[in-house]
Amino acid sequence: MAGSALRKAFFGDTAMAAKQGMAALDLSKDGRCAAFALALAGDSVRSRAQADDLEKRFPEDTSIRFSYLPTIRASLALNHPLPNHGDASKALDLLQTAVPNEFGTPHGYLGALYPIYARGLAYLAARQGAEAATEFQKILDHRRIVVSDLIGALANLQIGRAFALSGDKTKAKAA
Repeated sequence: MAGSALRKAFFGDTAMAAKQGMAALDLSKDGRCAAFALALAGDSVRSRAQADDLEKRFPEDTSIRFSYLPTIRASLALNHPLPNHGDASKALDLLQTAVPNEFGTPHGYLGALYPIYARGLAYLAARQGAEAATEFQKILDHRRIVVSDLIGALANLQIGRAFALSGDKTKAKAA
């Protein structure tokens, strides 16, 4: 259910993402994917509450501390109702804790490169196309980690947007 909520959120069906995210929380006490889906869907209250709960219940879980929590909180910062689509600078700061561990997740693990994807989105929001392209390229260069996670496909779209933002129309079209 949480995976389905994430798919809906990634593709912009925020209402269904929120509905399925809440259903996933009813089924499982883990909630990391559901909290991320809720953050992407713009449900900041429930996502923040779930992130706080995860932080309290799993204080030593590396995946939660250094991957999911920074990604959820960065997504919340990007969705904050400020001009220019949220606070990209705050999102980038929040994602710094993920950098040392971003390639330390097992291959095929759902969420393995979410901090990198979120960092790319933050750079896009900050109108820094070259930096965004670098982040999305990391995902494309590590397909064996991503496996079938949707961010593998979405990285192609987002890197195209990053190249377009940078003014490189040829690379943007190729992507």
